[in-house]
Amino acid sequence: MRCLFTASLAVAGLAGTALAHRVSDGPVQHRKSLGFGPVHKHAVYRSTPYQVVTNAFTRMPVDSDPFQVARLFVEDILADQLSQSNTYKIRKDSYTDSNTGITHVYVRQLVNGLEVSDGDMNINIKDGMVLSYGNSFYAGSTPSPFIQAALDDDIRHPHGEFCDGLTEELEMRYTSFLASQGDQVVMGDSADEAMKHLTHLHHANCRFQDLPYNMAVQAESREIELRSALLQFIVAATPSDRVVNDILSDFDAHMEKMVEYSEVNHFAPSDEPAYIMVNNVPDTVNPVKAKLAYIQVPGKDDSVHLSLVWKFEVEMQDNWYEAAVSATAPHRIISVVDWASDAPVPIPSPEPETTATYNVFKFGINDPEEGKRTTEKENFDVLASPVGWHTLPYANDPSFRGVKLATKEFYRNTTTTWGNNVFAQENWEGQNSYIENYRPNAGPGKSFNYTYTPQETDKSDALEEAQKFINATVAQLFYTTNMVHDLYYRYGFDEVSGNFQQYNFGRGGEGNDAVIANAQDGSGYNNANFMTPPDGQNGRMRMYLWNTAIPYRDGDFEAGIVIHELSHGLSTRLTGGPLNSGCLPFGESGGMGEGWGDFLATTIRSTANYSDYAMGSWAANRAQGIRNYPYSLNETINPSTYKTLDKPGYFGVHAIGEVWAQILWVVSQGLIEKHGFTENLFPPAALANGTVPAGDFYRPSAGKKPLVPKHGNSLIFQLVLNAMKLQPCRPGFFEARDAIILADQQLTGGENFCTLWKGFSSKGLGPDAQVVLRTPWGGGVRTDDFEVPLACDA
Repeated sequence: MRCLFTASLAVAGLAGTALAHRVSDGPVQHRKSLGFGPVHKHAVYRSTPYQVVTNAFTRMPVDSDPFQVARLFVEDILADQLSQSNTYKIRKDSYTDSNTGITHVYVRQLVNGLEVSDGDMNINIKDGMVLSYGNSFYAGSTPSPFIQAALDDDIRHPHGEFCDGLTEELEMRYTSFLASQGDQVVMGDSADEAMKHLTHLHHANCRFQDLPYNMAVQAESREIELRSALLQFIVAATPSDRVVNDILSDFDAHMEKMVEYSEVNHFAPSDEPAYIMVNNVPDTVNPVKAKLAYIQVPGKDDSVHLSLVWKFEVEMQDNWYEAAVSATAPHRIISVVDWASDAPVPIPSPEPETTATYNVFKFGINDPEEGKRTTEKENFDVLASPVGWHTLPYANDPSFRGVKLATKEFYRNTTTTWGNNVFAQENWEGQNSYIENYRPNAGPGKSFNYTYTPQETDKSDALEEAQKFINATVAQLFYTTNMVHDLYYRYGFDEVSGNFQQYNFGRGGEGNDAVIANAQDGSGYNNANFMTPPDGQNGRMRMYLWNTAIPYRDGDFEAGIVIHELSHGLSTRLTGGPLNSGCLPFGESGGMGEGWGDFLATTIRSTANYSDYAMGSWAANRAQGIRNYPYSLNETINPSTYKTLDKPGYFGVHAIGEVWAQILWVVSQGLIEKHGFTENLFPPAALANGTVPAGDFYRPSAGKKPLVPKHGNSLIFQLVLNAMKLQPCRPGFFEARDAIILADQQLTGGENFCTLWKGFSSKGLGPDAQVVLRTPWGGGVRTDDFEVPLACDA
């Protein structure tokens, strides 16, 4: 789960200048989330021609099959590694970007027929040439099948190291706080928040770190066990003490209740391994998926070993985990990622009787203090949403699953906030059900025209007052989410690259994954989150009320929050491929997942008249917003550089993310200074034949060259999305920076090389910036570099 921010930063009662009655004691929910794993020191990313050097591989003819190029490249790179028991497969979510012409090939390592879950290669190919690649393949000796290759004494244990590191950090900070305050333990705001976050992180992740050892004492063998490993993970993952106590009081009885069964075989032959499904798992909302795999763990001598693990996909109320747990006792958690942080012509739709209208804050207006509500049309983009926002096939409509239809119509037209891209509804109960939840029905006229005039009340009546306007709330959430879907689609987040749609119109990718958007979610206050499972499974977004003022502030009406959350789905699906949701897990990778959301939301709301912007200031009723600093070109307002990540309080993904967003903001302003600004980020509508005119949006182009946005703000938008496709799984700041520079090389021929480097270098991310002793939670020692490459010195 990706949350909008660390909840403690939005504690009600903080000073703010927004005009509203203040609330001083609003509850803040610290949502439990596990997240740690090995640091892959052997992983590499090569993004320039002189780095992409192999033993014998050379550029192939421009008309070569890119997948054949990829195979030859992999086999050259791995010439000394490949064997009958150590091989690879090209994943089915590989695809060619229709605009850039770059083919993104995703490769997974196989050892003894099992996947190495963190053995990844991503290879970017165009015109027979490998542009860049990332590689985290295991390069050691191959273990015997189904045997734990490394002894416990030979390897380091990521969970224990993670917790030991947090303990040391807590002790160090507490000691320094005492020293700075003398005999008084009085912490400043930033120090206090850092301690709160560290303490919460430690409790959530480390409370049961010794459980595998305690349980192993009772184990009679080192056999591969599924249910015991899964149940021990649930003890560590559940936020409920009641569930923990219930499991530990009768562990064997819970094991007996859990039922294993095989996933239904594919209709057609498939090389995809079938999962084992497990029912009756405590505190889960769907059956758990399980399969055997390997994962790479560090040795005590800095070598790398393979560990045999159960890979679990565990969907819970507030989390959706991908976890790797030792297959034999002791069942240690090796790695855990919380998922919840680009055509054929479509089948013609019957002409809708009426185009929908919505009384909303228009796209680009961030919140109620920036503008007024207006009536906006269902002005859907014919490329992104060919049949509109309220139409989807009966066969893909979850409300008709298992229902025998009386109609032979292909499409269903709806009059509610239910369509192909998003299902929007209230979720006052805070549960996972959504199909029967309330949503407004505008009738045949599809005029979603509802008032939004919340009044000041007593605090006890504030929730009821907010809920009176649920029709306006859900309509706004539906409108904003569809606008983001269509905008991101036009910049390349389409079906083959893993976007969120129930029906994909025969254009590739996995369907049946529209966004489930829950408004006024009852599971918390003062936050928002988005769960991103792999392509083909619904994303789930939960928007909360904010009790930071009376009347309560509704996060659904702050577009920046909605855009931030939807951007988690974008960056997760584009990084490492649509079927790999574990590539932005924690540390710098997870932080950039947060930062892209802030940057894209801020870019969407920005205007030709430059302004600084704070994130979440309306909802939080706090002028400076929910980050440490507003996004600004003024270094006295936002002094962040790469080395800022070494400061106290910058080890969490949200703080890391705001540094990345600030760097991108500065880079974007350099492009705007060079190329100007467009008030409309939406590309021109397609012509009847499906082609897109250049208009005043794109540069004139000929032939098959990609469309190049001509203005600085639209260009950086395109480069950022293109770069997400180019960067490797588990990128850091350096890899993401290099991917953006490569994206410009491929899109414009590198005309912005020095402009981009100047922006990155001004924030310490120059070519000689460094980080050593990197930790899973984002720690390390960084060195800023403010120089530019020699080619840009002039």
